Amino acid sequence: MKEHLRVLVVLPLYGGSLPVGRFCAAALRRLGHLVEVFEAPDFHASYQALERLRVTSDRLQYLENSYLQVLAQAVLAKVETCEPDLVLALAQAPLTIQALKRLRRDKVATAMWFVEDSRLFTYWQAFAPHYDLFAVIQKDPFLGQLEALGQANALYLPLAADPEFHRPLDLTPAQRKEFGASVAFMGAGYPNRRQAFRKLLRPGFKIWGTEWEGDHVLWPHVQRQGARISSEDCVAIFNATDVNLNLHSSIQAERTVTCGDFINPRTFEVAACGAFQLVDRRALMAESFAEDELATFTSLSELAEKIDYFLEHPEERQAYAARSRARVLAEHTYDRRMDALLDFAASRLKGWPRPRRQAEALDANLPENLRQDLGALLERLGLPADVGFDDLVQAVRQQQGRLSDLDTAVLFLDEWKKLYAKK
Repeated sequence: MKEHLRVLVVLPLYGGSLPVGRFCAAALRRLGHLVEVFEAPDFHASYQALERLRVTSDRLQYLENSYLQVLAQAVLAKVETCEPDLVLALAQAPLTIQALKRLRRDKVATAMWFVEDSRLFTYWQAFAPHYDLFAVIQKDPFLGQLEALGQANALYLPLAADPEFHRPLDLTPAQRKEFGASVAFMGAGYPNRRQAFRKLLRPGFKIWGTEWEGDHVLWPHVQRQGARISSEDCVAIFNATDVNLNLHSSIQAERTVTCGDFINPRTFEVAACGAFQLVDRRALMAESFAEDELATFTSLSELAEKIDYFLEHPEERQAYAARSRARVLAEHTYDRRMDALLDFAASRLKGWPRPRRQAEALDANLPENLRQDLGALLERLGLPADVGFDDLVQAVRQQQGRLSDLDTAVLFLDEWKKLYAKK
């Protein structure tokens, strides 16, 4: 998508799609678009506080729904302020059906990237028809189900990595001591993982992540008392581990290796870090990786054998890691995914993006003594040279911290125009 767009990214309150949303925003900025982010996580603490009121379950549900309605109204207020060409919501973002209807009435294009398992999280059935675009990480039967619901603009869009974030690191000795392991897993304690890892335990095996409480066999291997692991620390873990285990989640303990369809974000992230992983084979994996780019398994016994084999063959681990990293850098970045989403929008949404009024040239608005610093300002804000004055003002207002003299001049000129120029 060559045209410079305004995009509002709506994050969820918490959860696995939260970092995905942040990577999407970063990618869109790198692509030259003007990005605003609705920071729903800022409201998470107060949302959680509702649970501590100790009211009946029906009253709690009413309060939580009311709170989400307020957040949806806040998103609408943000839309009115920044006038985006596209509102991109991540899975479980606080956008109600009523808010989506309002956006459609106002002809504001909306897209959801549903980065969850459609069989496990079924709320998409109510929301999908109200988005203009619905991107998913699974194919049929999910795509057919969306079409049957009236969602004609569904797009298969697998997850990805951000090479500026997920990258090889030069770890300090202290980091290697903390994060290093011969074998490790990073993720939540789903039933199939608990069942599998009890049979794979060995000295030095480390488990990182949440929801491992209550398992007396695995708990001694759980790091940081089961605390949530930051995205930054995840990268360090991947880099410091000889064999990263990547077992896709399932709520069914009896099926430890499900051989399901979608590919989780960890697959792309570990690869982008130039680290080695053993990952369970997925139906959609052949579309994203070649056989010699990922070391896979289809059963628990095969996984156990391959752990031993690859621990003894570091040169093969390195070869797999190099090939998988090269594939991710070439094809599986968030920049590529956002480009694909915007191209899809342009092909499916008639008249999108809507024409804006002709942007006023920057030189016509800035005094002569400030124009010489304009290039540095645009570079700092990540804006193209042909950006309009209104978009420059929008970008300056988004900044955090102290304003420069040029920032202040831009905002002053904007206010002056509003007060006097039309008079």
